[in-house]
Amino acid sequence: MTDMLKYGRPEDTGVKPEWVEAYVAEMNRRRKMCHSFLMMRKGIVIAEGYWKPFHKDWLHRMYSVSKTFVSAAIGMLADEGRIKLTDRIADYFPDKVAEGDGIHPLVAEMTIEDMLKMATCHKYSTYTGQDMDWLHTFFYPHHEPDHPAGTEFRYDTSATYTMDVLVERLTGKTFLEYLKDKALRELGFSENAWCVEAPEGYAWGGSGVECTTRDLARFASVFLNGGEIDGKRYLSEDYVRAATAYQIDNGKVINPMEGHGYGYQIWRTWKNSFSFCGMGGQLAICIPEKDFLFVCTSDMQGDPDGYAMIYNVLWDTVIDRLADTAEPIPTDDAAYGRLTALLDSLEVNLPAGETSSPLAESISGVPYSLDDNRMGMRGFTISFDGDGGTLVYHTDRGDKAFPFGFARYEDTVFPETHYSGRRINQPLGKGYRTLNAAVWTAPEKLLVRTYAIDDYFGNMAAEFTFDGNDVQLSITKTAEWFFDEYAGKASGRRAK
Repeated sequence: MTDMLKYGRPEDTGVKPEWVEAYVAEMNRRRKMCHSFLMMRKGIVIAEGYWKPFHKDWLHRMYSVSKTFVSAAIGMLADEGRIKLTDRIADYFPDKVAEGDGIHPLVAEMTIEDMLKMATCHKYSTYTGQDMDWLHTFFYPHHEPDHPAGTEFRYDTSATYTMDVLVERLTGKTFLEYLKDKALRELGFSENAWCVEAPEGYAWGGSGVECTTRDLARFASVFLNGGEIDGKRYLSEDYVRAATAYQIDNGKVINPMEGHGYGYQIWRTWKNSFSFCGMGGQLAICIPEKDFLFVCTSDMQGDPDGYAMIYNVLWDTVIDRLADTAEPIPTDDAAYGRLTALLDSLEVNLPAGETSSPLAESISGVPYSLDDNRMGMRGFTISFDGDGGTLVYHTDRGDKAFPFGFARYEDTVFPETHYSGRRINQPLGKGYRTLNAAVWTAPEKLLVRTYAIDDYFGNMAAEFTFDGNDVQLSITKTAEWFFDEYAGKASGRRAK
């Protein structure tokens, strides 16, 4: 195995170090929860950064970027002649088709290509987090199909899942292992990269790939380079051209992500770029005209402007300044030194607010009771100690506690053990790793921010508003299928 990644200075490809520095500085100024980024031009890695505790070997959940991996596997099967994109998907699943009294005619006519371009006959993804047989729901959806496949863009993760099961049935391997054997291993892709499983035990190609930032850059380079790396072809030029082309309209609203068309599990994006996109800000942005690749990981779930912000900042600070050619420019050791120092010093951004309040001493260690609420929380105590504290709370599930920091994150384990592990709906049996930090957003308002940074990413904000002996608690969460029991509001008072 050889690693395809080559490293150089930004100036080697016509990029000034201060442009990259400006990108990072702006993301930090906006306090975005960035995890990593990598920039490549002309096949050379020119900048790479990790906000601690994240690092280069971190296997990061890629969420819907996983869909593009599935697209590549489907393309390789087509290149081998084992499938045709015009094949009807139902023909490959006679066992599933036979489970009911007959599948809907619109489902029966759906092709693999319809699924690739998110143009199924379904209104939306057919499974829910509670379903235990996701494949069954694709052929017998909870909702009746209402339009012919191929006619409308409907984001349908169940289609991707069904395609990755097709790969596994035809090859005897998960789609990711098939890709490793066909291409990724030769490119230096991490051998321990893996995929979260659906309830039936198949890999969850719609959302489950866990790999490094560098791995994503290796994979995206295959598409940016037309399917060929260092003179070896891994994916046919015809498939790559079709996969990255405008296959279907995907929205009337034009922003950097949507409204530019959609290919085969690939977004057409701003200014003639194409992108692999995953929930929370997992991105691989390919810009063929500039021979430029940008990869990033983050948790911006709940941020309505997260994707657009990444594109805007990237273009403002770097892309719009690039010459069409990637010719070297004079080196600037001082600027490069500043950039290197900045990248070495990165730590995940803290929430905005104060680290102390005049109210803190009077509420520290004081128990509060809460009225009945949907969260099942009966009461809590917050104790402050130097540059941190501990929240202890009492629930219908037992007593819970987790620490937090001021002006720092407490790296700890969340006190719930029933969330999914390697397989959806099978409890992990231990808590997710989390980062917790608190700030005072006003003298009477304490905000505790929690970020899950495990195989599942999500975030939660608990705001405590104190008014004399009374307290109001409001908790919001943005996470897929966990933290659900924490979302809600409650009123309470000092316990007597």
